[in-house]
Amino acid sequence: MQRRYDIDALRALAFCLLILYHCAMLYVADWGWHLKSAHLSEPLQLPMLFLNRWRMDLIFLISGLSVHFLLRGTSLGRFVVQRSWRLLLPLTFGCLLIVPIQPYAQGVANGLVEPGFGAFLLRYYQFKPWPQGAFDGWEYGFTWNHLWYLAYLWVYTILLAGLLPLFRNRYGRRLHAALTGLRGWKLAILPALPLALFTFALAPLFKETGDLIHDWYRHAIYFSVFLYGYWIGNDRGLWDEFVRLRKWTLGLALGLFGFYLSLVVWLPEQIPDWLQNSVWLLRNLYVWFAISAILGWSHALLNRPFRWLPWATEAVYPWYVLHQSLIVLIAYWILPLKFGPVTEPAIVLTGTVAGCFVLHEIIRRVPLLRPCFGLKARKGRVSASLGAASAPAPNPA
Repeated sequence: MQRRYDIDALRALAFCLLILYHCAMLYVADWGWHLKSAHLSEPLQLPMLFLNRWRMDLIFLISGLSVHFLLRGTSLGRFVVQRSWRLLLPLTFGCLLIVPIQPYAQGVANGLVEPGFGAFLLRYYQFKPWPQGAFDGWEYGFTWNHLWYLAYLWVYTILLAGLLPLFRNRYGRRLHAALTGLRGWKLAILPALPLALFTFALAPLFKETGDLIHDWYRHAIYFSVFLYGYWIGNDRGLWDEFVRLRKWTLGLALGLFGFYLSLVVWLPEQIPDWLQNSVWLLRNLYVWFAISAILGWSHALLNRPFRWLPWATEAVYPWYVLHQSLIVLIAYWILPLKFGPVTEPAIVLTGTVAGCFVLHEIIRRVPLLRPCFGLKARKGRVSASLGAASAPAPNPA
């Protein structure tokens, strides 16, 4: 089977976008985050909102695509064991050793944690509640912050493994054929409708808290697009249709976002249910138009063996685990120094990229660290641990 370079490249670019997004969270006005700069920007909300609506949906769809390729040529039991190892070990390692700098910095900034990282860790590892509002997750005594994605992805992977016998029976094959047989307007619109129905039913009942047990609205959305990715797989006709429609879906996404944004800006907070559902329908159509356009353009432009791709494919997982802790740590150091509105974000972004690069170069050379950051054991030359789309190794996507 021909290697799908576009999926590897799209995965790497999606996580690069995630790093930029998290850096920007320091500066976007009216959006809470672990730390906030004095240089807040209201206009930054526009591109952030543009990305916010589909960025995680895209990543979970890529995750489903990866599972499609990972299941080829391996038993279900072996797949579950390998996938669990590649997701749960980095999650545990990251929660214990990479993430803690984030609640410490947030707690100190909030005035609810005493300075002194060593003393903080001794208290943190007791897993007891902290003063209210000390940091995100204070009530549980610890947090996984940005690593929530690994926990959700593991749950979806196990759930998919349990559902595979149903997907592979006669009715499951019909459902798969119905999806991969979509063409034209049906491909551009119909997959958005289940997402809209889940939004109508669950968004009013469940806030997007990041609580794995009670996050039913996001579970419905993210697991659905995860399944879309698994079902899309490597179906040649469907990918050709994404390519054929890419200009239309891009135009529809841009136009619909402008209309959706005008509604968000001008409508009052309290609106009738029918109008709220109409806004949610437009939002979900926008999300699917954007994802469809991204899939089509990436397949048209990125399905080639770029020289940077093997390195980037391996780097995705360590950079993902490291990046937010580096952002928070650098911000914690430099925010009190009162740099200007250009110098400060430049230092944060440059320091985060440099830190990820240097630490990844160390991690990839240390056998004991490689599995802690999702990389395969090193055998001779470093293999691309996060992604060969023809026969990919487990990865965060």
